Amino acid sequence: MKLLAIILIPLVLVSCAGYQMGGSKPSHLEHVKTITVPLFKNDTLLIRADSHATNSAVDALTRDGTYRVATASTADAVLEGRISEVDYSQVSSSRTDTLSSEELSMQITIAWILRDAKNPKLILQKGLSHGSTRFFARGNLHVARTNALPDALRRATESMTTQLADGF
Repeated sequence: MKLLAIILIPLVLVSCAGYQMGGSKPSHLEHVKTITVPLFKNDTLLIRADSHATNSAVDALTRDGTYRVATASTADAVLEGRISEVDYSQVSSSRTDTLSSEELSMQITIAWILRDAKNPKLILQKGLSHGSTRFFARGNLHVARTNALPDALRRATESMTTQLADGF
């Protein structure tokens, strides 16, 4: 029994060596605890993409847990975003008509800037995030694109949150 305790105690102590509780924020964002997210701007013709992107960004920040989402008056930083580009490409076409798409891919680009809340001229970090999804183009193409939009935005905002929380 004594031998078992002598072996187990060092194993328990070594097993958590190097593990750190909490987030692993980039060093230049250590002072940022809370972020406010105003409505994203939309440079595309996608309807309601700005509100979908803002909601996706808030959800991604909340799920990650490194930063808390706050109001503009209490936040340490402001996350501004702009949906700058949306591209569609054909993934597969009809066997009988190569010009008729069966499956499409949507790629969305979000340009974002994290500014200091007290000094908005101070840019803490900025970058581009990309999100993509695939969808079938049967029936109404407009409805299919509209239904695919939240998924592509979710992927882009998750990429943005990873860059903010982990630095890469």
